[in-house]
Amino acid sequence: MTTGAPPPPAPKRSRARTFLPLGVAAWLVLEIWLLTVVADVAGGPAVLALLVGGAVLGAAVVKRAGRRAFRNLTSTFQQAQAAARTGAAPSPADRAGADDRNGFLMLGGLLLMVPGPLSDAAGLLLLIPQVRSFLGRYAEKAVERRMGAASPGSLQDAFQQARIHRPDGKVVQGEVIREEASQGPRRPEGPRPPLTP
Repeated sequence: MTTGAPPPPAPKRSRARTFLPLGVAAWLVLEIWLLTVVADVAGGPAVLALLVGGAVLGAAVVKRAGRRAFRNLTSTFQQAQAAARTGAAPSPADRAGADDRNGFLMLGGLLLMVPGPLSDAAGLLLLIPQVRSFLGRYAEKAVERRMGAASPGSLQDAFQQARIHRPDGKVVQGEVIREEASQGPRRPEGPRPPLTP
């Protein structure tokens, strides 16, 4: 018979992990039900046109958001390279590119591509710039709250440690070379004979 400390309690399951599968299942059932209602009212060709139109519009939105994100990324790299050449500190990121909220625009396109009236409505809402900026501000505040409430030893702590050791955030590449005492005779550095079976 062994005695010892009781096993650690199982980690508490978050509410999001509990209710997310139920929410997704309810959303899918509601989408299918709404498609059948629209098919009863407008007919099968109207539902098919709705699905194809949503997929085409969603693909166009995703393509546009991807191009805009790539353009913002290349301009950021060009600004950083110009600042490195001149030796000046890079200027803060231009807020015009950050306010585009390309992630929410891409999410809107993906929701338009998903078949169903609810996802199409949510995708169309995300195409409105004011909705995207509101959701972006809300997401930033939520992330700041979570990072502020993070426990020691978490990702937030790692970010703070990195800032303490290197406040400018620059990455210095290097190579570690260890001078070790000789530990016996060294083999000459030359071509090795081929391995034979």
